[in-house]
Amino acid sequence: MSIEQTAFQIILHSGNARSSLIEAMQYAREGKFEEAEACFELAKKELTKAHHSQTGLIQEEARGQKAEVSILLVHAQDHLMNTITVRELTQEIIYLHKKIEEKN
Repeated sequence: MSIEQTAFQIILHSGNARSSLIEAMQYAREGKFEEAEACFELAKKELTKAHHSQTGLIQEEARGQKAEVSILLVHAQDHLMNTITVRELTQEIIYLHKKIEEKN
C-alpha cells in the first residue's frame, strides 16, 4: 500500500471514529447510555484500524524505508491525534452524564 493510501486509511478510520464519538456524546446527553457505549466501542474499533495503518508506516521506517512526509500524511496524523483526544474527552463526558443522571 502506498503512503498516500495509508494516509487515506488513517483519515477514513479516524474520521469514522470521531463521528461515532460525537454520536456517543449526544446519546449520553439524552441519557441513552447503552447507545452511547455502543458508539464508543465502535469508535475504539475504528481507532484501532487507524492505529494499525500508522503502525505500518512506523515499522516500514524502522526497517529503513523512509516515508516522504507530505501534507496529506501530516493531515492524517493530525486527524488521528485529534480523534484520540476526542475519545478521552468523550469517555469523561459519558461518565459525567451518568453521574448527573444518578443524582436526579
